[in-house]
Amino acid sequence: MSVFGSILSKIFGQRGANAAPSPTAPVSDDVPKPTAADAQPGAAGAATPPVPGTAPAASGAAAATPAPMQQVDVAAVLTEMASKNPQQLNWRQSIVDLMKLLGLDSSLDNRKELARELGYSGDMNDSASMNIWLHKQVMNKLAENGGQVPAELRD
Repeated sequence: MSVFGSILSKIFGQRGANAAPSPTAPVSDDVPKPTAADAQPGAAGAATPPVPGTAPAASGAAAATPAPMQQVDVAAVLTEMASKNPQQLNWRQSIVDLMKLLGLDSSLDNRKELARELGYSGDMNDSASMNIWLHKQVMNKLAENGGQVPAELRD
């Protein structure tokens, strides 16, 4: 999983992983799928159980449909996490503290990987500038992915 994908997962929850269990609901939506099996009337009734076996492909498409996630109040989620963390982490300004709060590797190498993922074109040896850019980009990307992020964290 990408570094940013890990950040999304930690803040938004395992919704991508939870999309796998939710295809059980689309399986009932896939009841029309046996209609495709009905095109083969011979053993259509017997073929109905295997058709749900093909349902995961359809529910994969159905799982892609609910991709618009419910908006998550990013600041509220992170503030709650910070209140339960024994360390005083300045996640509102520091990418290192944000990553620590999320339980992610905040090493320079991992931050450089995140910078590459997000398209950083500056000098990666200037970690202070990169860190400031990373924090803003992460907040902007969280907003683009359904996060409700206060403007002061994005600009």
